[in-house]
Order: sequence, then structure tokens, then C-alpha cells
Amino acid sequence: MKYNIDYSLYLITDRNLLGNRNIENIVEEAIQGGVTVVQLREKDGDSVFLYEQALLIKTITDKYNIPLIINDRVDIMLAADAAGVHVGQTDLPVAVVRKIIGKNKILGVSASSLEEALQAEFEGADYLGVGSIFLTKTKLNTKKTSLQTLQQITQSVHIPTLAIGGIHLDNIDNFKNVNIEGICVVSEIMGAKDPYSRALQLRSRLRKNGDKKERNEIKEKGEREKK
Repeated sequence: MKYNIDYSLYLITDRNLLGNRNIENIVEEAIQGGVTVVQLREKDGDSVFLYEQALLIKTITDKYNIPLIINDRVDIMLAADAAGVHVGQTDLPVAVVRKIIGKNKILGVSASSLEEALQAEFEGADYLGVGSIFLTKTKLNTKKTSLQTLQQITQSVHIPTLAIGGIHLDNIDNFKNVNIEGICVVSEIMGAKDPYSRALQLRSRLRKNGDKKERNEIKEKGEREKK
């Protein structure tokens, strides 16, 4: 059964940013600080390693009752019984992935244009990761997506839309007037000396900017007052 998901602060792991630290410690500290979804993204290592990592992280996400999403690897997601999988435009087609994983698993899809977003929704995506919004060093060869396109996507689809790509504390305010469900971060937390504090700071900034529900209520109130 799918979670009732809060997508507001979505953490994507990156082993290259660990240094001599343990990934499980960073993930747990980040969750304690306010991370609401964790995606395990491992581009290296064999299937046994990936499966073991998924089980390790899942013990932590299960402890806090938040979803664990596996990047790309449908087989690892199914084997570890994770909450869902996230695929890109060059992975298996969204409709095929949905057929494999069934209706009760979460399916996230990367999109950089309105056309890709609409197609992903049509084929069964549960949420969209839209970007790259800003320059990022954690994922090469990504398409740049403007804030205008991001806003257009949020206004055109009926599933949660998350901003991704180079998002940090100093640029979150750019999303004040964009109707997204949340942000995806990598280095801002994975590379932080204190993941717990950084997650707290991000949550605080997000609350200051207001969540999607609050922004909609403010907008509707303003429209009523104009009438």
C-alpha cells in the first residue's frame, strides 16, 4: 500500500560525498532533522552490494515510517520491498515499470520539459522530479529547466511536482511563488558536516516560504477579496 507521502524534503544519497562517514548515519540524522523521503541512488557496485545497501537503509526509513525509493533499479526495489522506484527518461518506459511494480508501489519519474511531465503522468507516474533547476555537480549531462517551465508543469499535471538540481539554502527562496510539493537535495545534506542541522535549516526555510497548501489558501483568499 502506498504511503500518505510528504514530499517536502526529499533526500537523494550520493556515496561520493560520504568521506569516511557511514551512509546510514547520515540518512538517520537527516531524517531526524526533517527529511521526509529518501532515495537510494547507487551508480556503482554489483547487485548484491546494492541489495544490501537497500536493506540497510530500509531499516532506518522503516523505523521512522518514511518511504525509501530506489533509483533506476526496479529489481532491487522489488527484492528489498522498498516503497518505490524512480526512473529517468533513458530508463525503462514508465508504463512498463508501472506494469512490473504494480499499482501499490510509488513510481517517480524525472522530467525536464512539459511534454515529458505530461507523458510520465499519463503512463502512471506518482510524482515528478523536475530539473535540473540550477547547476549541479552531482549529476552530469542533465538538461536545464527554467523556473517558468517548472511552474508550467505544476499548473498542468495532477501529481506532485518536486524541484531538483543544485538546490541549497541560499536559493530556496526562488521557489516562493512556484507551486511545487517539495525539493530534492543531494550535496546540501550528504555533504554537510552536520546533516541533522542542515535538514533542520532546510525545513525551517521551507516553512518560512509556506507549503503548497498554504500558498493555495493565500491565493484563493486574495482572489475572493478581489471579487
